[in-house]
Amino acid sequence: MKIAVYPGSFDPITLGHLNIIKRASRIFDKLYVVVMKNSDKNPLFTREERVELIRRTVVNFPNIEAETSDGLLVKYCREKGATVIVKGLRAVSDFDWEFQMALANRKIDPAIDTLFLASSEKYTYLSSSVVKEMAKYGADLREFLPREIIDDIIAKVLSKG
Repeated sequence: MKIAVYPGSFDPITLGHLNIIKRASRIFDKLYVVVMKNSDKNPLFTREERVELIRRTVVNFPNIEAETSDGLLVKYCREKGATVIVKGLRAVSDFDWEFQMALANRKIDPAIDTLFLASSEKYTYLSSSVVKEMAKYGADLREFLPREIIDDIIAKVLSKG
């Protein structure tokens, strides 16, 4: 069985993330979408809330599970039997950081590879930060977020207002 992990902060999950998830789910028998702790970010949603948003978004994909982890990504991969880390790339600037992380992860465990998937051109500009900013100003989010979670994002942004 080919198992992969797609890590990220997913605050919130966007259509760009979902595009990577759908494509990776066709490549692997099992895909874990794991919400990781990122100490450089101040998230809008708790990690548990983000996992729930992801679960609602991928409910029709039987080979995808959403979870959270605050440990080392490579350790999480080992626990799940995953041999591949999936990373989406929007721009060259993403590649520099992700390439460094891939090399560090390979140094920790040479049996775990990183697969880079280029973002669909529709979503190269899209980030969770952009979506949150747009939500603050009442923009139409249907081109940016899965429809199942738009109301949750709007409610959360307004409550933090």
